Amino acid sequence: MEYYIGKYATWSSYESEEKGVLICYASIHGNTANAAKELAEMLQKKGAEKVAIFDLARDDFHEAIANAFRYDKMILASATYDAKLFPPMEYFLRQLAEKNYQNRSVGLLENGTWAPLAGKCMKDILATMKNINLCENIVTIRSKLNENSRAKMEELAEEILSK
Repeated sequence: MEYYIGKYATWSSYESEEKGVLICYASIHGNTANAAKELAEMLQKKGAEKVAIFDLARDDFHEAIANAFRYDKMILASATYDAKLFPPMEYFLRQLAEKNYQNRSVGLLENGTWAPLAGKCMKDILATMKNINLCENIVTIRSKLNENSRAKMEELAEEILSK
């Protein structure tokens, strides 16, 4: 009985169940997916206790939502789509907001060739949530990873792990 009461106490206070980083990505042509997977490897090499990764367009959406509440940190990686978020990422964030997601550290990675706006769109939705500690390092990729964007991902990995 105490186990269940403990779970309820955690869930009702919107605290995380485990230390770890969830990476959720929404990729159109695979470049954002490649960046998210490389970021997951960086986090593991830097000693992240647990790293889980979800493709919001292809993996079990409800499992991604559950893991967002399970772990204390999350990185969102999305392509820009028609000057907005790629729909799977927007839906994911709207569902988190609906479920009162809060008390977490979040990092952002955006991808866009002409006008990367995914980061701004994600920040706008996250701003509606309580106690979201947003990383200062926002990674911008213009189509594909390059040495500059990889260096920025290293900075983001270090920052999220320090929170």
